[in-house]
Amino acid sequence: MLNALFLFLFRQSARLSLPVLHRIGTALGWAAYLLSGKYAERLRDNLLHALPQLSDHEFRRILRSNVAEMGKSLAELPWIWLRPLDQVLAGVQSCHGWDDLTAALARGKGVLIVTPHLGSFEMVGQYVTASLPMTTLYRPPRLTWLEPIMRQGRQRGLLQLARTDVSGVRAMLKALKRGEAVGLLPDQAPSNGEGIWVNFFGRPAYTMTLAERLAQATGATIIMAYAERLPDGAGYILRFFPLTTHESTSVTEQMSAAVEQLVRACPAQYLWSYNRYKTPAGVQPPVPPTC
Repeated sequence: MLNALFLFLFRQSARLSLPVLHRIGTALGWAAYLLSGKYAERLRDNLLHALPQLSDHEFRRILRSNVAEMGKSLAELPWIWLRPLDQVLAGVQSCHGWDDLTAALARGKGVLIVTPHLGSFEMVGQYVTASLPMTTLYRPPRLTWLEPIMRQGRQRGLLQLARTDVSGVRAMLKALKRGEAVGLLPDQAPSNGEGIWVNFFGRPAYTMTLAERLAQATGATIIMAYAERLPDGAGYILRFFPLTTHESTSVTEQMSAAVEQLVRACPAQYLWSYNRYKTPAGVQPPVPPTC
């Protein structure tokens, strides 16, 4: 009964305008921050350690903005997933770097679109797959009532979902070998054996190596991407950046540094509340630096 109520409210929310949903999201963000001590503590701790150079005034300003932005990221989902696709795409006010993406695809070796938890990462998938085929890994949400809506919302256009297992990796390899795009979230802590410890904002973070392995196996180009959320529900700005690699460090390290660079450009819209520095089960903790 409760699941049916949530499903009904979610569907009804899609009828609201984006500005209204973002105002609701701001309220939800503050409710979550004030009611969850652990959530608030992790958000403050990660932000403080990542950007220690901020003045007290700047820290408080970004913190307040981030609390609101995280609420908006949830409240906008009904609009992104359930509104007609042409209306969703009309929310993109500008797109930078699209020519770099299409030029990389023209090489015929596929493209890895790497989208961190920055801004509205759901919008990146909606925009890309409106015109280009893309395969992404998919893990069912903990809320069972949300799964059919999530699949419905994400599988519009030319998106293909792949399971988060060996079969999913094979599906991504096949897509790249067809010269298509593959989508990845680079800043989720992977399982044991699927990552390495990499510096991220001055602290070791267990980081997925899948993008590097796929690129090495296929010659695919890595494109960093994110969708910046505009104020007052005015829409989004999409940005695509080719990752320029070199041999001095691993691709995974360079990708982590690129994520850090993107986050510094838009710190108020990053998912600071995520436990990015956790040690996954079975993973050896990072070796402390020697003096």
